[in-house]
Amino acid sequence: MDVIKKTGANLWVFGYGSLIWRPGFAFTEKRLATVTGYRRRFCQASHDHRGTPDNPGRVVTLASDVDSQCEGMAFKVEDSTEVVLGLLDIREQDGYERQSLRMTFTDGTSEEGVTWIAAKGNPSWRGDETLYEVSRLIAEREGPSGSNRDYLFELQRALAEVNIVDSYVDSLCVQVRSAAV
Repeated sequence: MDVIKKTGANLWVFGYGSLIWRPGFAFTEKRLATVTGYRRRFCQASHDHRGTPDNPGRVVTLASDVDSQCEGMAFKVEDSTEVVLGLLDIREQDGYERQSLRMTFTDGTSEEGVTWIAAKGNPSWRGDETLYEVSRLIAEREGPSGSNRDYLFELQRALAEVNIVDSYVDSLCVQVRSAAV
């Protein structure tokens, strides 16, 4: 689907992971938003950012779950939408694909937006790992973008900063901290 044609001159980008604290592109507005039918999960192997090909870390994706919602940050891009999409297509690799989705803002309004999701079945999908297994990997893995621990803790900090409660992320943080002891 051509997201640029669908959204016209403006583009909304939904961030649920590192885009929340480090979007890496110019935007004119940012708003809290929720998407329905997904939950944030560390079930994607990272061979390129928070791990290596031999020792992949784990990063978040949106896992399909009809009964769930995921809160994140929506960024409005008014200029250079093609450039922003190109940059994010490069950044969000290793199994991630650009997808359109409907975002609902805290005031009840909604917009079509775009995000990058690593869907079940891609070569880097690791959805069958337990919280304990994921926490052990996150505790020890590092890649070109830094330690996997830092990614997790920065996500928790960024979510707390905008008053998003994610018990899954919080549980992983507790597990990773106990693994480091």
